[in-house]
Order: sequence, then structure tokens, then C-alpha cells
Amino acid sequence: MSKRNSQAAKTAARERLRLERERQAKRDKVKRQLVVVGAIVAVLAAAGGIGYAVVQNNKPGYWEAAKDDKLVKPANTTGANGTTVVIGKSSAKKTLVMYEDPRCPICAQFEQSLGETIKKDVDTGKFKLQYVGASFIDSNTQGEGSKNALSAMGAALNVSPEAFLEYKAALYSAKWHPEETDDKFKDDSYLIKVADTVPALKGNAAFRKAVQDGTYDKWALEMSAQFNKSGVQGTPTLKMDGKTITGSDGQNAPMTVAEFGTAIDKALKA
Repeated sequence: MSKRNSQAAKTAARERLRLERERQAKRDKVKRQLVVVGAIVAVLAAAGGIGYAVVQNNKPGYWEAAKDDKLVKPANTTGANGTTVVIGKSSAKKTLVMYEDPRCPICAQFEQSLGETIKKDVDTGKFKLQYVGASFIDSNTQGEGSKNALSAMGAALNVSPEAFLEYKAALYSAKWHPEETDDKFKDDSYLIKVADTVPALKGNAAFRKAVQDGTYDKWALEMSAQFNKSGVQGTPTLKMDGKTITGSDGQNAPMTVAEFGTAIDKALKA
């Protein structure tokens, strides 16, 4: 092999190597570009997913949207928003104002102990009863059962004051009232099941439709707002002539028939 041929072979080899390196460099560049693009796509996808999640989470929930619903006031109510619910004989001189949250376990105990006594006093004209419903337990637990139960109670009130009181008693009964952490009242079918124990509501098509359609959802929110404006800090709370009625401890609502009788007689004489 001549020296010239040997040199030419080396030159050719170096050229082939250069070209191969250029091709490899191009492949590496393309690969890097694809990786970067892929990363960008992944980031955008993740961002899009996060953005979607944020949008979804920031979408107004059902009850938030219900604030814009048309207000339908139940029958047997008064006041600008239909949130004044007073039951009893017009001849009764004084009114017992009762603040309750449907999911409140102490309210359930209160109703189970004193519900019949209060109803009897209302029926005999000893005093009128004004009901103010709350839903702060929903806010504390991110639930919706208190508001939904209030809406169903509005549907019962639309039937009659008597149906309202009987339905309220059923919701608070030992059989039907759930644990505070169990948001059963958010389920319309459960509320209707409880209502079927009340003669005036059992099989009542208009009542069922109102519950399922959320006819009084806006009203329930207005009722909750009225409670929030009252300054009352807990439930059950009883007031007469603006003064809180308490049991023997001087702080909480009376929880026995004897304590209630003593406290209410004192309030009626004041």
C-alpha cells in the first residue's frame, strides 16, 4: 500500500467519522428537543389538570348557586322573606322563640324531652312559638343536611303548621335523628322516608315534589341567614321578650319538663 493511498484512506475515515458524529449530534439534539417538548406537554397537562381542578373546586356548589334562586315562601309564614314562622293562638300574649339546627344532637335531646310539652303549651294558648332554623353544623362539617332539612321543613310548613311541628318532632326523634357526623339529612329520600311517618305528609305528592325539586332551598338559606344575624351562639336556645330562657345552670336551655316549667312560668310573669 502506498503512502498516498494510506493517507487517503485515513482522510476518508476521518470524514466518515465526522459525518457520523454530525448525524449523532443531530439525533441527540432531536432527542433533547423531544424530551423538552414532552416535559413541556407534561407540565402543561399537569397545569391544565390543576387548572381544571381549581376551576372545578372554585365552581359554586349547589347551595352557593341556590342563593340566586327565586325565593318561594312557604304558606303560614310572614316577613319580607317568609322567615317569620309563628305558630299558636293569636290570643297568646307572649312568644317563645326557639333556635335550632336540624343536625344538632342537643336539639334532638331537647325535642325528645320537651317537644310534647311545648306543643301542648302552644295548643292551649300558654304562648306562641316562633321557630328560627340554623345550619351552622353544615358549615362546621362541610355538609348540607341542615339546609336540606330546613328546606323540607319549609315544604311541611307549606302543608300546615301542625304538619311542620310533627315533622320537626320526627326529624329529631331517637329513631330518625342521625349522629352529628352523619349527614343523612342531605338525602331527599331519607327526608321523605321520615315524612312518611307524619299522616299529613305520608304519600303527599306536593310535599315530595317540593323536597325533590328544592322548592324551598332559597328559603332555607334565608332562614339560616336570619339565625346568623340573631347573635345566638348555639342551639337549642330559647328566648322570650328578648331574654334567654335557661335551666337551673343559668346558661343552657332547660332539658327537663320540670326545669322548663319553672323557667317558662318565670318568663311569662316577667
